[in-house]
Amino acid sequence: MVAVGSPQEHAEAMADVLSEADYRGHYSHGMNRLSMYVRDIQRKVCDAKAKPCILKESPATAWVDGNNGLGVVVAKFCMNIAIEKAQDVGVGWVSCKQSNHYGIASLYTTQAIECGLLGMSFTNTSPLLTPTRSLQSSLGTNPLSLATPSKGDPFVLDMATTAVAVGKLEMERRKGNTLPPGWALGPTGQVETDPAVAVKTGRLMPLGGEEINSGFKGYGLAMLVEIFSGILGGANFGRKIRRWGTQDGVANLGQCFIAVDPECFAPGFTERMQELIDMMRESERVDEDCPVLIAGDPEREHMKAVDEHGGVRYVKDQMETCAKLAQELNVKPLLQV
Repeated sequence: MVAVGSPQEHAEAMADVLSEADYRGHYSHGMNRLSMYVRDIQRKVCDAKAKPCILKESPATAWVDGNNGLGVVVAKFCMNIAIEKAQDVGVGWVSCKQSNHYGIASLYTTQAIECGLLGMSFTNTSPLLTPTRSLQSSLGTNPLSLATPSKGDPFVLDMATTAVAVGKLEMERRKGNTLPPGWALGPTGQVETDPAVAVKTGRLMPLGGEEINSGFKGYGLAMLVEIFSGILGGANFGRKIRRWGTQDGVANLGQCFIAVDPECFAPGFTERMQELIDMMRESERVDEDCPVLIAGDPEREHMKAVDEHGGVRYVKDQMETCAKLAQELNVKPLLQV
């Protein structure tokens, strides 16, 4: 990132979000995304040096202009404001415009739980989701995240409102796998299982898949995120956002960040939250070898495995891609492939 003009501080923020994604097991949003960020800067559709600013605020709210800066820089700025306001008045709600892809949504919600707060994060993205009964990609993967403190492990939900994030298709393509039915549509609206075709077509199914399986609920959640992000933030929205994988203009993404102080509500939040978590984990199992999980458990299991292995493990294709990018930018990798 420094090699393409990013200030050291911004480059470190980007390094944090990419390495954290891979550490948690979200390989679609880790090093897999580095080339995209580099290309955006090289083609001058993202300003690596830009700093966000507040356009309007009240005791509990703020509207931010990201000034077309790196998404992670804008997002951390916004979440810090939301946290400060929640600490002052109980809740902080921040929406922004002129942002860019910000990586994993849970990076920002976990900022809040470190301060004893509930955190929420939303972003719109390039149109990839095909609304129920539609053939045209009109909404983004539009992820949402909620993180809450508890007496033990925090609850950390981080999910796309499409059946999967587009990066999952990319990772299956890297591995040479086929896609399960229900992830994507092909050129004529048929269920597509070839990841190369699915990535090129860019038609993801909403969470739930086909209409008979309640895909319209995922479509509705994607609209919720779009309203909180693009509409409320005054950013681009729907098909006004540039197509995925292109650099033919600024993205102007909208994002939303919320922090809530549980002490403003019923007492004993963390105790009751832990009781709910324990209740779910102790549920009767279908298979005794498959424990009931809560949001955040798969990531914790992956982080434990990474620690035991002594580092993150990557597929060969990813390492080769990173090596080529390093050579192009005349950056010497710390580890040789």
